[in-house]
Amino acid sequence: MKEYAEVFKTPGAFSWTELMTPDPKAASEFYASLFGWTFDTMDMGDGPYRVVKVGETAVGGMMKTPPTAQGMPPAWACYVTVASADATAERCKSLGGKVLLGPVDIPKVGRFVVLQDPQGAVFNAIAYAPM
Repeated sequence: MKEYAEVFKTPGAFSWTELMTPDPKAASEFYASLFGWTFDTMDMGDGPYRVVKVGETAVGGMMKTPPTAQGMPPAWACYVTVASADATAERCKSLGGKVLLGPVDIPKVGRFVVLQDPQGAVFNAIAYAPM
């Protein structure tokens, strides 16, 4: 686990992936059968959040599509570790990208922002809280 946890501290590293879907229960059953994933479920305030685990290592998550994103098809999103979500948002804008959401705090996790590159690809950047 220690080796994997280093990506949470390494700016520029892909560190998390997350599925937003209208039916997280069905999705978790599918992926559990497909890949053997297990899940820990926690309440993040907006409903249950399923932490995807490979063995004992948390590698991603699944959540119900929030009301603000209704109509969006189910999609996986990637997170890139950054030193500052706010500075990354400003830098993205200066390079011709867009800020689609945030920066927003996730209690006990960190601060994230949803960005779009100049070609239209959407991704997330996150500054993790100290571990």
